[in-house]
Amino acid sequence: MDFSVPLFLSAYSQPICAVFLFMNVFSFALYGIDKQKAKKGLFRIRERTLLLSSFFAGALGAFAAMIVFRHKTKKPIFRFFVPLCGLVQTVFILWLLCFARFG
Repeated sequence: MDFSVPLFLSAYSQPICAVFLFMNVFSFALYGIDKQKAKKGLFRIRERTLLLSSFFAGALGAFAAMIVFRHKTKKPIFRFFVPLCGLVQTVFILWLLCFARFG
């Protein structure tokens, strides 16, 4: 294994990290908006939408929102799925930054 040029030095790392950053901020905001709607009794964001935002590169933001807003913390699917996605995404990002090569 050659570790001489990690991905963070390549041109691909910035767009990948930007997507992850955007999705995590987006997920955090979705959970916050849903919590505010729940407090006001308004039409809510679908749970499927919240879970999909977690699955598609936004799990760390979703997990942070669950803690900050105390939202969806009692639902088993959220308690299991969001941290699992966060773990997988963290491992993926670390793998990209440390070992992956493009071209």
